[in-house]
Amino acid sequence: MTDQHYTLLVDCTDAKGLIYKITETLYINGLNIVRNDEFVSAEENYFFMRTEVTGNVVATDVVEQLRKVLPDAANIRLVKKERKKLVLMATKEHHCLSDLLVRTHFNELNAEVTAVISNYDSLQNLTEKFSIPFYCISHEGKTREEHEAEVLAKVHSFQPDYVVLAKYMRILTPGFVKGLEHKIINIHHSFLPAFVGANPYKQAYNRGVKIIGATAHFVNHELDEGPIIAQSIIPVNHQMDATDMARAGKDIEKLVLSNALRTVLDDKVFVNGNKTVVFE
Repeated sequence: MTDQHYTLLVDCTDAKGLIYKITETLYINGLNIVRNDEFVSAEENYFFMRTEVTGNVVATDVVEQLRKVLPDAANIRLVKKERKKLVLMATKEHHCLSDLLVRTHFNELNAEVTAVISNYDSLQNLTEKFSIPFYCISHEGKTREEHEAEVLAKVHSFQPDYVVLAKYMRILTPGFVKGLEHKIINIHHSFLPAFVGANPYKQAYNRGVKIIGATAHFVNHELDEGPIIAQSIIPVNHQMDATDMARAGKDIEKLVLSNALRTVLDDKVFVNGNKTVVFE
């Protein structure tokens, strides 16, 4: 039987002997460690460990064995390495959506796009070039709650591992986010926590900034306040107006979103309160 590739994710209160207990359990089950990363948050006395292993096991059995030797409140997951399912949501701008469609088409990301959902039909032709279903769910003549209920029903019908807001320009209510905690990833067109909300490049221009950036983060019930996964910046100068900055910002948005998504899909991200631990 061909060995399978798994990723073990453990986070819990730090204590002596944790690495020994974890690796011993893996050894007893005939799993071979091919990569290991650990981090301890000294302030919180909290332990994070990501371990790639190969072998053949029943994942639930290994997790139950680990529960017997690790602290009671430990979070333990043994994930088989396989392509994850994504639902992408967008409005009218194509740059982030098209970038992700190309990357997944050429297997640059460990995922398949099962559907694209939008409140406009502007991106339908683009999406269908990749033989991916496109669903236009208009918000016109509907309350926010009615529209979100329709969108959420369509999202759940695909049972995605993650929902990616690839420039979906509608604010999601807590009711939408509930039940999808740490499963919705957004790209914000500024370097958070600065310039939240609408027109960030106009805000940046008005402040005379010398750098602009983008932030990929998990979505929570607070606008642009979810745990940050990845960020990056590019320089700008006084000769650039808000339109120039927005044009330059599209490239950094694409890069930050794809990099963030890659780490999430490869199970390299732990959510720690309103922060993340990311193993590169």
